Amino acid sequence: MRTSSNPVFKNLPRQEGVGGYANFGSGVAGAGQLGNQQYGQQQYGEYGQQYGQQFQQAPATRAMTIDDVVTKTGITLAVLTVTAIISFALSSANPSLAPLFVIGGGLIGFVLVMVATFGRKMDNPAIVLSYAAFEGLFLGALSLMFTDVTFGGVGGSALIGQAVLGTFGVFFGMLVVYKTGAIRVTPRFTRMLLGAMVGVLVLMVGNLIASFFTDGGFGLRDGGVLAIIFSLVCIAIAAFSFLLDFDAADQLIRAQAPEKAAWGVALGLTVTLVWLYIEILRLLSYFQRD
Repeated sequence: MRTSSNPVFKNLPRQEGVGGYANFGSGVAGAGQLGNQQYGQQQYGEYGQQYGQQFQQAPATRAMTIDDVVTKTGITLAVLTVTAIISFALSSANPSLAPLFVIGGGLIGFVLVMVATFGRKMDNPAIVLSYAAFEGLFLGALSLMFTDVTFGGVGGSALIGQAVLGTFGVFFGMLVVYKTGAIRVTPRFTRMLLGAMVGVLVLMVGNLIASFFTDGGFGLRDGGVLAIIFSLVCIAIAAFSFLLDFDAADQLIRAQAPEKAAWGVALGLTVTLVWLYIEILRLLSYFQRD
């Protein structure tokens, strides 16, 4: 499996064997047929052998299918959506709650992702759904702050609907790109995308630090021309990262990873969707400013 740009996918458990289940792209985008020995030993080395032994010793479980991915992702997004609506409503009634939801929900959501990723608990539904709940609190309040003039927003909650439509439009568009093989997921593509993500992250942190000393920092988030270009770049990187996420999920299905691994796929896709939504909402808000 190629390394995904989404860190959640990097430590998902693998199971030896090649599956015959329906998958994201039927191997069109570079998901080659690999044998048991390649998956369990040559491809993953000691890490693959370790998980292979664990799965052999553990009770047999049903292999993950695309239906599992769709179901778990749907449940995760449903929890996120419900809590986002509640957060938006509460923040609208009491604006003082918005900063608390943004800071608290964002920090706890980030911690849960780190625990899931580095603690190898991506297949734990409690952690995944808890992340969705807290991230919903974060997104609901943040959406209000982007669109409510009380917080310096541009006004007009219609932007939220546009951002949601844009997010899922990009998601399904990249799914079509992956299924048709229009862009192949190769090691070189992965390295380039990871490099771009690191570069964007460095610029974000640098802009944040600079904003403490200079109004607007480097101008990457002030709504100017440079900010618009930067948001477009972030949206493009988030969109292309879906290709790596689809490929990672596809390979897990082919490797007959256990059914519960679908929760990790759901978490990874949700993380990317959240990032994409925020960037699209931010970009739309720029165009609504006077």
